[in-house]
Parts: sequence; C-alpha cells; structure tokens
Amino acid sequence: MSENNQLRDVFDAIADPTRRRLIRLLAEKDEIPLHELTVQFPMGRTAVSKHLTILKEAGLVLDRKVGRETRFRLNAAPLREIQDWVAFYSKFWSVNLMRLNQFLEEEEE
Repeated sequence: MSENNQLRDVFDAIADPTRRRLIRLLAEKDEIPLHELTVQFPMGRTAVSKHLTILKEAGLVLDRKVGRETRFRLNAAPLREIQDWVAFYSKFWSVNLMRLNQFLEEEEE
C-alpha cells in the first residue's frame, strides 16, 4: 500500500481496458459528470459506476457531489507507482541491449 491508504492495487485497477479509457477521458478534462462518462461506453450507468469505484479505491479518481450530480476527476499521483515500475524495466532493457551490442561488436572483430 502506498501513502494514499489505497484499498486496491493500482496495477489491478488499470488492468481493465474500460478503466484505462475512463482514466484517459478524465485526464482530458478537469471534471466530468457521471452521465457524460456513461455515454462514452456501451454499458449502463451502474457498470460505469462500478469501474469508477474500483478506480476510486485505487486512489486514481476523486468525486464530489454537485446537487444531485456526481462529478469525477483524475488523481494521477498513484500512477507514479506504475511509471516507476516501467522505468526500472526500461533501464534493465537498455543496459542489456547495450551489453548485447558490445558483445556483437566484439564478435565481429
């Protein structure tokens, strides 16, 4: 768990393509009402709400009530965990490809 006291793993939360699309939509605007998000998907409001709940449990989505409407916005901070994980393996591959290149150059000589 990170310092955000997340209830759900960020990797688990972004594993679903629908949730990744929700994150993308939320990244494009400051705040989006649930009804505007729902029309973007071939599923009902309840299904979209369930996906948003999973993202919320991972700390990726924040919501607030405005009258009878719920508006959602992205909290990208938990994505840092994924960025750090990918960066580690990016460095791993970069180093190993450099070693392979050196090996191949030595073999040519």
